[in-house]
Amino acid sequence: MSKEVMSEMAEHHPAKDYKDPPLSPLLDWNELRRWSFYRALIAEFVATLLFLYVTVATVIGHKSQSASDSCSGVGLLGIAWSFGGMIFILVYCTAGISGGHINPAVTFGLFLARKVSLVRAVGYMVAQCLGAICGVGFVKAFMKHKYNSLGGGANLVGSGYSNGTALGAEIIGTFVLVYTVFSATDPKRKARDSHVPVLAPLPIGFAVFVVHLATIPITGTGINPARSFGAAVIYNQHKAWDDHWIFWVGPFVGSLAAATYHQAVLRGAAAKAFASFRSDPHN
Repeated sequence: MSKEVMSEMAEHHPAKDYKDPPLSPLLDWNELRRWSFYRALIAEFVATLLFLYVTVATVIGHKSQSASDSCSGVGLLGIAWSFGGMIFILVYCTAGISGGHINPAVTFGLFLARKVSLVRAVGYMVAQCLGAICGVGFVKAFMKHKYNSLGGGANLVGSGYSNGTALGAEIIGTFVLVYTVFSATDPKRKARDSHVPVLAPLPIGFAVFVVHLATIPITGTGINPARSFGAAVIYNQHKAWDDHWIFWVGPFVGSLAAATYHQAVLRGAAAKAFASFRSDPHN
């Protein structure tokens, strides 16, 4: 690359006022010796437990009230607010400890972007799934009869919708969520908006809210494999497992697409790699 081109680029691209964090190593076994790693696992476990308890209890409560009076209960809007509001609260509470993932699809996307190591990603996913099982278990313990008779909060493909439609809804819904996570936690945005401490949790929670409004009729809204898995394990009926693969494949595909779009296109990773290749005199 000539000096003239480099000088012109410097004029149009002033020094960054933010710093990208270093990429996490693929395998960081040293994390297993750090208390901060286990503290983060505990935070993810507790956060997912609380998330599933409040949200599934809201779903069961709504179905119980609306069974006798269709005008009673919080309605689909209230259920969407329950999921979005809990994510806002829990991300705000745990972001400084574990990053506030509370969702294996989010963890998977951040792993693909090298924000977390494979060791941490697997640990988070296990903690999230265990927390989800315990959270739904508390709902069943407190509302056993209603829980068993009203579907257990399990994700199912809605009547009149095909598996392909349900899979597409889960992919797009998770794309919206993970794309929002990447955008809200982008170092450039955080540096610019550092005076607003709740800015990252707010759009993430709102993304969960609006996705629920769109996809509750189709799948009950998964976009979180731990949420779907925990409800399926505790409810444990055939219909909860028949199409359960959709609630893993869809979120992971959506997360992959969002991570690729944000990192390669919006952050220009692909363009930077191409420019580096073009400027290498050996190529």
